[in-house]
Amino acid sequence: MHEEIITLALVLAAALGGGRIATRFGYPSILGELAIGIVLGPPLLGLLSGNEAISILGEFGILLMMLYIGLHLDLTDLRRASVPGLLAAAGGFLVPAGLGIGFMLLMDREPLEALFIGLAMGVTSLATKSRILVDLDILDTRIAHVLVAAALLSDIAVLVVFAAILAPGAGEGISLATGLVAGGQALAFGLAMVLVGWVVLPRVKRWTADRELDRNAALLGVIVFGLTVAWAAELAGIHAILGAFIAGLLLDGDVLGTRVSRETQHRLQTISVGLLAPFFFVSAGFQVSLDVFRTDLTLLLGVIVLATVGKIVGTALFYLRSGHGWREGIVIGAGMNGRGAVEIIVAEIALVQGLIDTDIFSILVFMALFTTATVPVLLTLGVQWLRRTGSLARAGGRTGTLIVGAGRLAREIAKALDSDSVELIDTNRENQSEGLRAGLVVHAGSGLDESALEEAGIGRMSRFVAATPNAEVNVLAAQLATELGVPHVVVLLRRSDAKIFQSLLKSSGVSVMLARRRAENMADAESGEAWLDGGFFPLVVETNHDRSLYTAKTVTSADDELIGVQLPAVRTHAEERIFIDAGN
Repeated sequence: MHEEIITLALVLAAALGGGRIATRFGYPSILGELAIGIVLGPPLLGLLSGNEAISILGEFGILLMMLYIGLHLDLTDLRRASVPGLLAAAGGFLVPAGLGIGFMLLMDREPLEALFIGLAMGVTSLATKSRILVDLDILDTRIAHVLVAAALLSDIAVLVVFAAILAPGAGEGISLATGLVAGGQALAFGLAMVLVGWVVLPRVKRWTADRELDRNAALLGVIVFGLTVAWAAELAGIHAILGAFIAGLLLDGDVLGTRVSRETQHRLQTISVGLLAPFFFVSAGFQVSLDVFRTDLTLLLGVIVLATVGKIVGTALFYLRSGHGWREGIVIGAGMNGRGAVEIIVAEIALVQGLIDTDIFSILVFMALFTTATVPVLLTLGVQWLRRTGSLARAGGRTGTLIVGAGRLAREIAKALDSDSVELIDTNRENQSEGLRAGLVVHAGSGLDESALEEAGIGRMSRFVAATPNAEVNVLAAQLATELGVPHVVVLLRRSDAKIFQSLLKSSGVSVMLARRRAENMADAESGEAWLDGGFFPLVVETNHDRSLYTAKTVTSADDELIGVQLPAVRTHAEERIFIDAGN
């Protein structure tokens, strides 16, 4: 027993290290967990190995992870992308899947192996793109909405096809009786889920609306519901992971209430993605065979190349029907090239059930690693290409900017962006009056009050700027805005404050506008006194008539126009906020 306990600790430590390395380079943590399992496990160094406890915890973690993914997804993303998202999903799934199946059959592989390779090549990882979308500052663009919708649709398609493969008798030639039974079970499950969604959950919503829910009870209730639906899916001949995913989709924010639902998501993410699922992905790395580089190198390279070309070309070809141009289609295809959690989960289950062998499983894992590695590079180049050609379109739906703070610098930001689409919120009456005199829309309220933000229209805003003199208020307000679904959140901070809150801001995907300071001499720096930089302070950069905030990540070209304010050099004490010159 003691050996199992220390093995659990070592696997978690390895997962933490591998995940941290992966996220530092802009990749999802599961790729780091897979890679560390390959390096430290039997495939390479043999320092770690699996056991029954790891398998049980990993399987439980995957069920909770699929529940979390379903709970976290917003089905309104599908409505935002509409036809373009459907076209991108179809092209990005069907073309690489068809190429994969055809290639495997040409290589004289078994049809079931060919089907699994095709499914894996059609997958699009949602988690892979989320971080890079934030880093590129494109969450409020059309391509971001299409990417999210297409990833959701392709993952659902893969799970449905996978469930069909695992249906009773599917692997052995289905008789009429077996087919009718399997179809009847799936239909019964579907009708039960419709009944739950239309009858049961609305009653739960009415019951919770008048009560202050206990957070622990809400979390346990969500987990019990997810496991129950997963169990029902297994009874219907559908794999439990699809049941857990559907359970999450059914539990939208209205059932538990926005705040409780958000807290439940955070806690479920910590338990599943942060604690239990790493057991699954590290141990998946244990089962990889490096022999494929020697025995099946042609097959491996062919799968990787066809997966990449098929995803990009297939997406671009189908996307032409949207009318948004071939450039946008290519960039979306590049963004969809990453594979991740769903592919590995499906491959691992197929391996355990004997549907594929270790070599095919290894090819799927290495294909996921190599294709996902292309996403940050290709998507970055693609977005830069769209920006240069003026083809980076903003999405419909959310429009406008909400600024917390109505002091002079906040008002200057509002004017630089476009005062017609910017609103401000502040508790200071003098700032409110000054903003109204400047012709701006100013709301009375706190940026830390969710109800005040909702009254100010945060639900329709595509951009949020925290620009008060208080760094802590700015960071907390920015975090709240991300939780409320604002795609583009920026916080204005001194460089020293940005360092303090660096890890917090990075994990929440918040961008930073830096207010620069310099010490007059070493003595002043050590005594805490400094000079505020004088000269021009850029607030906004305009590229092809598109204005965006000038943040620490902004890269400008000679054709860009910088819009900002002229600041005097003002002596101030280190404890004072940097906005003193701007009248805050």
